[in-house]
Amino acid sequence: MSSLIQTLEAEMTKDFVTALNAGDTVEVHYLIREGEKERVQLFVGTVLAIQGAGIRTAIVVRRIVQGEGVERIFPLHSPRVRDVVVTRRGKVRRAKLYFLRDRVGKKTRVTELLGDKARAAKVADATARKAHAEAQAAAKANSEEA
Repeated sequence: MSSLIQTLEAEMTKDFVTALNAGDTVEVHYLIREGEKERVQLFVGTVLAIQGAGIRTAIVVRRIVQGEGVERIFPLHSPRVRDVVVTRRGKVRRAKLYFLRDRVGKKTRVTELLGDKARAAKVADATARKAHAEAQAAAKANSEEA
């Protein structure tokens, strides 16, 4: 039975998932349906936690809207999640940032990660995105030839 589950998971996993950490500020490009139309909506916030592993990986993202904290849980391998873009790397010392729920105003800010680590992460993400885009273009060209 587990081999059946593993084959289904292998089919449904995404080829490329952005490397994330708690404390990062991210833009989640989420596909929403309004009547007959579908559009991509951005949810910009701070990653509080990363839960699960493999295809079950989900992130908890929090943002402040009109003075109220709004949290959403996004399964990373969901077909509704189009892309997750890291806009700012956070410098934190713990994996779960649930303590940010109790804070208000400037206290909710997470220090930005600067220096060699941040540059290396940015370069690695850019090269991975470029390689994924090239692989997709090559696959598309091969499918058009056939």
